[in-house]
Amino acid sequence: MSGKKRVAVLISGRGSNMTALIEAAKAPDYPAEIVGVFSNRAAAPGLETARAEGIDTANLAQSSFESRLDFENALTGILEGWAVDYVCLAGFMRILTSEFTNRWLGKAINIHPSLLPAYKGLDTHARAISDGALEAGCTVHFVTPGLDEGPAILQARVPIKPGDTAETLAARVLVEEHKLYPEALRLLASGEATYQG
Repeated sequence: MSGKKRVAVLISGRGSNMTALIEAAKAPDYPAEIVGVFSNRAAAPGLETARAEGIDTANLAQSSFESRLDFENALTGILEGWAVDYVCLAGFMRILTSEFTNRWLGKAINIHPSLLPAYKGLDTHARAISDGALEAGCTVHFVTPGLDEGPAILQARVPIKPGDTAETLAARVLVEEHKLYPEALRLLASGEATYQG
């Protein structure tokens, strides 16, 4: 199918959500194709996964740049070189500047392991269990300058069971993440989901 939207995925680790997006994009009627995978860690296992699928990869260490902005400018150069329409953050463990997020506003999305706006940031599952919450889940949202603050595209709910640990809950939420992220990207690439500001 010609006219598929070009998508880059940003990862820092194994990239299990990246893999879910790659698999979804293999369907002939899926409106997006994964054209590049970037990591801020050269040893990220997800880079090898992407290479095995014939997808372009790149990596840069922020430590080799004088500033965060210099790093992000180099990243934007890579993304523009791939001529991407959209950017998907999938376990990308860097907080992005407002300059970068505004450059890609409405075109960058992220998956977060909580029902935003609850539990922004890290350790979402442990915090939910500690609070006695009855459910957890995941959210795909637009990336904006505020951490985990952008408008939600989709959410999936996962009940918290008696005896759950952060690890058991995370495993169940991850199953839903792998379904939710491809569906959210489908909505975005097809024009059914748009950033309203």
